[in-house]
Amino acid sequence: MAHAGVHDPVLVALSVAIAMLASFVALDLAGRMKAAAGWARWAWLMTAALVLGGGVWSMHFVAMLAFRLPGLEVTYDLGLTLLSLALPVVVTAFGLAVARRPGAGPGSIVAAGLVTGLGIASMHYTGMAAMRLPAALHYDPAWTFASVLIAVGAATVAIRLALGETGLLLRVAASGAMGLAIAGMHYAAMQGLHVSHAPGVDHAGVGVDQVRLAVGVTAVTFLVFTLALLAAAIDRRVSQRAAREAAALRASEERYRLLLQSVTDYAIFMLDRDGVVANWNSGARRIKGYEAGEIVGRHFSCFYTAEDRAAGVPARALATAAESGKFEAEGWRLRRDGTRFWASVVIDPIVGEDGRLVGFAKVTRDITERKRAQEALERAQGALAQAQKMEAVGQLTGGVAHDFNNLLMAVLGSLELLRKRLPDDPRMLRLLDNAVQGAERGAALTQRMLAFARRQDLKPASVDLARLVRDMTDLLQRSIGPGIRIETRFPVGLPPALVDAHQLELALLNLVVNARDAMPEGGSVTVAARLEPGDGAGDPMLCLAVTDTGTGMDEATLARAQEPFFTTKGVGRGTGLGLSMVHGLAAQSHGRLVLRSRPGAGTTAEIWLPVAAPGIAAAPDEAPARRAYPRSVAPQVVLVVDDDPLVLENSAAMLEDLGHRVIEARSGQEALELMRRARTLDLVLTDHAMPEMTGLQLAARIAAERPGLKVILATGYADFAGSAEAGPDEAARLPRLAKPYDQATLARMIEAVVRGNAGAADDTVVPFPKSA
Repeated sequence: MAHAGVHDPVLVALSVAIAMLASFVALDLAGRMKAAAGWARWAWLMTAALVLGGGVWSMHFVAMLAFRLPGLEVTYDLGLTLLSLALPVVVTAFGLAVARRPGAGPGSIVAAGLVTGLGIASMHYTGMAAMRLPAALHYDPAWTFASVLIAVGAATVAIRLALGETGLLLRVAASGAMGLAIAGMHYAAMQGLHVSHAPGVDHAGVGVDQVRLAVGVTAVTFLVFTLALLAAAIDRRVSQRAAREAAALRASEERYRLLLQSVTDYAIFMLDRDGVVANWNSGARRIKGYEAGEIVGRHFSCFYTAEDRAAGVPARALATAAESGKFEAEGWRLRRDGTRFWASVVIDPIVGEDGRLVGFAKVTRDITERKRAQEALERAQGALAQAQKMEAVGQLTGGVAHDFNNLLMAVLGSLELLRKRLPDDPRMLRLLDNAVQGAERGAALTQRMLAFARRQDLKPASVDLARLVRDMTDLLQRSIGPGIRIETRFPVGLPPALVDAHQLELALLNLVVNARDAMPEGGSVTVAARLEPGDGAGDPMLCLAVTDTGTGMDEATLARAQEPFFTTKGVGRGTGLGLSMVHGLAAQSHGRLVLRSRPGAGTTAEIWLPVAAPGIAAAPDEAPARRAYPRSVAPQVVLVVDDDPLVLENSAAMLEDLGHRVIEARSGQEALELMRRARTLDLVLTDHAMPEMTGLQLAARIAAERPGLKVILATGYADFAGSAEAGPDEAARLPRLAKPYDQATLARMIEAVVRGNAGAADDTVVPFPKSA
């Protein structure tokens, strides 16, 4: 007898809702599976399989509870029931695993859907086999096939949606369609079920009644769905927060990368614990010349010089940074092309959260230009200090030379007058001559001091350097002896120099004698000249060079060679004023003295002089013949002015010995008062460097109060600065008498001034002879 079954509509609706909810939860968990990686992804895959398979199973048994057979008691076999639960879970997990393999395509999804659908259909019929009732069950093949087809299609769509990108609305729609399809699979299978009474069939055994099964299925379903949704919600929140943190970290890393790459003045990069370069910025590429691919992975010691690597500097730098917290240093570093640059280096340790050393941050800056500027500044400061020292020494030397001139004036003048009054005793005359020679050597030393102090009286003229040296060749050869050869090199067409010819001869003689002393074993001296064009707005200059093949000088000696009184010749062999005199002559002539020397390579002394402009008179070939005794002139009334009593008394004595009447004054103001009282006054002989009123100022007052009164200016150097009442033109018109002077020189000057030939007197007025 056949039994017609009925369905409870409430439970039918509940089964469809369970299928939809299971589909939605499974799709949501599949989304978590895509967002995870590693073991977490496998965990979400198993959870999704459990939810979908368990949901299908729950829908099946709730639908079975909705099926009623009046008059028949239905129970369920527990083993087959549990097997029916395991089947959809296992096949769903298998299908998802097959579909998510790397490189899986549509074929894999279809195969996974087929396996999963067949498993779900097997779950249905296994659950039907678990029913225990006094009746026989028969299935219509057509409906059975339709149910299997629906199961395979629903499983394929579920897997495809689980692996695809789906939003909330699409997931809701997909879960609804999947729920209906799964429910349709069940009810299509139930539609093909035929139940017939079979009295001989015994289905007795241990089973689970429908009420208990309903409670168990409902509890399991809601527990699984609740836990799954809770886990998905927690994971989504954690994932969202992690995603936000990851996005913030990526943004921070991008900003940091952009910051490092935008810095081009500094090389900023990281090293690992062993000193291997880990990254590279554009500043490092610009400064060091390496591309990132060329240097990342190499040890940073390649930036150091071979000397520093041999000394272990890179290793010490990392050790210092790790121990002290920072390493700072400056030194030479190497670029990719092998060139060197002066670098400022800072290395800081990078420590992890656990306090362990992770690596190092290294910052390098190219400060080559700053180092060069600093060195140039130090050289300039050194040159300025040297110039200031030389200027101070020059001022001191000039003052000492002036006072020394006054002393020599008194000594030499007194010795000259004493010689006239002594009897003709050879022994006494020999002692007197020794005293005169000593005083004359002091006079020569004074002239060199004045030359260094640039206070000597120069007469610059147009000088042919080649002719001057040629005329001196015999003198120079005699001065250095036969063991040294002299060579001269002068180009054709060399323009004349603007310089005092006599002083240049003395300077050249000093340089050649110095060259001789530097070659005790003999050698050669080369005197050469060349014309150097000016740089930019500068005027061309002439260079007169003296080069020897002697022992040379080290840096310390070369730095002090031009200092006054510095000598390496030993006691009694040199005054230390030769090069100082040459330096002073060059500077006073608007040029300079340059020394170049190395130990064992000889020395070159260069006198740089300005080129004489066209129209400047040439230096006279030789001085006019000097008369030992001047022609007699009528006795003159001479006002002698000097602030030094010794010089004043000596000058007055020489004038009186010449037959002149002398009026003595110890200052300019006293001289003016005596001039105003004197009825007869023919000549004024005045010193220049006097306190309160200089000789030039006195001459200007005399010219204003008593025009026509002749004035002779006696001075040891040509320094007329500071005169407010007499300009350079007035100073040039006054006849000058160089100190120290002898009686014959004084007489010639007086004769020239009295006869109105003071301009020519400059050629006849010379100081005492000086020993070379």
